[in-house]
Amino acid sequence: MKLSQIATILQTEFNANDVEISGMNTLKDANANEVSFVANAKYIKDIKDTNAAAVIISADLVKHLPKTSVALVVPHSYIAMAQLSKYFAPVIEDETLAAAIVGEGTKVSPKAELAKGAVIGKNCTILAHVYIGTNVRIGDNTVIYPNATVYRDCVIGNDCMIHANSVIGSDGFGFATNNRGEHTKIYQNGNVVLEDDVEIGSNTSIDRAVFGSTRVKKGSRIDNLVQVGHNCEIGEYSVMAAQVGLAGSTTLGRNVVMGGQSASAGHLSVAPFTTIAGKGGISNDIKESGKTFAGFPLMEHRAWLKLQVKIARLLK
Repeated sequence: MKLSQIATILQTEFNANDVEISGMNTLKDANANEVSFVANAKYIKDIKDTNAAAVIISADLVKHLPKTSVALVVPHSYIAMAQLSKYFAPVIEDETLAAAIVGEGTKVSPKAELAKGAVIGKNCTILAHVYIGTNVRIGDNTVIYPNATVYRDCVIGNDCMIHANSVIGSDGFGFATNNRGEHTKIYQNGNVVLEDDVEIGSNTSIDRAVFGSTRVKKGSRIDNLVQVGHNCEIGEYSVMAAQVGLAGSTTLGRNVVMGGQSASAGHLSVAPFTTIAGKGGISNDIKESGKTFAGFPLMEHRAWLKLQVKIARLLK
């Protein structure tokens, strides 16, 4: 839509050149045909470097915006972004696309459903009651077990395995709340990418990104009953045991191991080759590689063991 239309939707002043806007994106990734937003002063550097055509922004941060970007000044930029996201949400199924393409040697159960625009590679197995959404791309030699669902636009690599009842690409838990406690949905317009040789257990949910991709990198192993929030990135060959939960925008480095029921708060990063013991809670970035942690608040595993011994002595 035209930038002037966006200004009308957001009820903000507009006196710049009117350009066609193709979508929304982050400050870092937006191009000259996209709109972005900023809701926190900690992203000042990203504001200065953005290539976005326009930025939804509060009045106090406009001074940091480059001259190449139009300021769409609003009282509450996060809520305005949520309102606008609806207008760029793709249709759930696009009936205008061609029928799904299935590669040589692939077996698709007659009880499975392939939406238009989907492309499935060679020698895959798609079992009963699987749903593959619009524009999904699946590589070769991948197996998807019964009742699994892959939402539109997601990408699954070669040699992957998705077990029964798992959901790839469901909406992330995103909403903006006003001062009356009312919630506005943030439409999740990104996707999920599973790279090659990834295995997903049963009853696991991997949420699509708000913008961009939630990504599970090559060789990772994710157990049953795991929740991966929107815009997370899971490093190569990482392992996540049952009931692990990652809040949105968590980044795990290569070969991170998370024990059962461990979890991370959002917008945190974990260094490569880190191990989190079962029920451990990550509340800050982990910057040093190769360490093992336990407990909540999180501490190094050896210190946590000593603490348990001291507590046990107090109870005698």
